[in-house]
Amino acid sequence: MFLLLSILKVVVVLAVFLGAVAYTVLLERKLVGRIQNRWGPSRVGPFGLWQPMMDGLKLFLKEDMIPTFVYKPLYLLAPLIALGCSLLSIAVVPFGNQNLTYRGVKFFEIADINVGLLVLLGVTSISVYGIALAGWSSNNKYSLLGALRSSAQMVSYELALGLSLVGVVLRAGSFNLAEIVKSQSAHGMLTWNLFGGGQFIAFFIYLTAAYAETNRAPFDLPEAETELTGGYHTEYSSMKFAMFFMAEYGNMITVGCVATLLFLGGWTSPFGNLLPAPQSFFLQAIIPLLWFVLKVFSFLFLYVWVRGTLPRFRYDQLMGYGWKYLVPVAMLNIVGTSLVMAVFP
Repeated sequence: MFLLLSILKVVVVLAVFLGAVAYTVLLERKLVGRIQNRWGPSRVGPFGLWQPMMDGLKLFLKEDMIPTFVYKPLYLLAPLIALGCSLLSIAVVPFGNQNLTYRGVKFFEIADINVGLLVLLGVTSISVYGIALAGWSSNNKYSLLGALRSSAQMVSYELALGLSLVGVVLRAGSFNLAEIVKSQSAHGMLTWNLFGGGQFIAFFIYLTAAYAETNRAPFDLPEAETELTGGYHTEYSSMKFAMFFMAEYGNMITVGCVATLLFLGGWTSPFGNLLPAPQSFFLQAIIPLLWFVLKVFSFLFLYVWVRGTLPRFRYDQLMGYGWKYLVPVAMLNIVGTSLVMAVFP
């Protein structure tokens, strides 16, 4: 029974996650359309709601072309690595009330790991291999340049991102994501790391590094269609291109989930204990889940908003910003957090 429930949970989470990926694309197209004073997708289904399904069907039915001189084993493996890491990272994300269990199985988390944050950082850092191998194996100069850019960019900003999370770990005293959420749940927003926890600077560093880690504007240099045609995925078509596409939006959702857990109190209410706790089992399950989804949605909205307003950086500006500003400020944040915890234990 335990195994059956675990498999069912994995299937449900995977289906919801892939659905969220599809409709995050629609959300972005709609919001960017509004920012640019146009409609965005509106033809297929009411309000364009069937557009993601049509896009998926189109990519599935397109001719799958493989250029003659690619290194085929790695060329085929690269999109699998990118999408696999994106799907695997959601396994350690707790996204609801952790007190709700059935026969030892938690409803709102696939894998309860004490070092969940380290596992998450490790899995997401491996995803760079998908892009690097795609660019190298494609035997295309534009693809190779995109892969080199991505490798340097992700290594540089991975350091800043990891350092930005040290202050959060120091305050929580744990790498367990559920424990980090519990450390912020005492008084609602007043004890969230973003506000009362004094980790506003860390949140800004995490936010900026997350844009670079997921190759999103204004740090989308590995693709940079005006410079590199399509960058690392220039030679990919059909479902292989779709796998890179899905991996990018899946990483966006994962980054939003992590930001919610580490800085925005996870599934806890922003009002803390001011509101009475729900008594029914249904409300105990749904209300925390709704808070979590709302916070992740807000983060994704910010993602799209930045894309629609900021121009792309030059590559030297990108690297200089990471090494000259984000890394030193992240280290100062660690020192400051340690000092405050020592003076006010």
